[in-house]
Amino acid sequence: MTTISDDDIIIYNVSLSDITSRDRGGITMNENIALTESSYYILLALYNPQHGYGIMQEVERMSNGRVRLAPGTLYGALNTMCKKNWIIQLPIEQSSRKKEYKLTALGLEVLKNELERLRELVKNGDLVMGGKNNG
Repeated sequence: MTTISDDDIIIYNVSLSDITSRDRGGITMNENIALTESSYYILLALYNPQHGYGIMQEVERMSNGRVRLAPGTLYGALNTMCKKNWIIQLPIEQSSRKKEYKLTALGLEVLKNELERLRELVKNGDLVMGGKNNG
């Protein structure tokens, strides 16, 4: 019989974003990342640089009103995306209080990968369901 003590147990707290599968010039990226709908729309809205309120409006417009971002949710997501180097905050003009954000090359790659993942989901759904709308 083997006895296990607390000293023998190692707990690994690893999130999916910590696991990377390829290196791109010092920037690592997970190939299997799946974005939330809100994150996808935020990155898509930042295809052209925008300030927070503009992002909220654009996300709501693109989703036909289905996705509405509260300011706290949006700015939390923007901070996270900045830390992941998916977006950057542009320098603030002296006469303005608006923070504008811009997609980085890595953020654009994340967005393109997500679009490809979504296309695969739809293609496979169409294959299984015979391309019919069963809704």
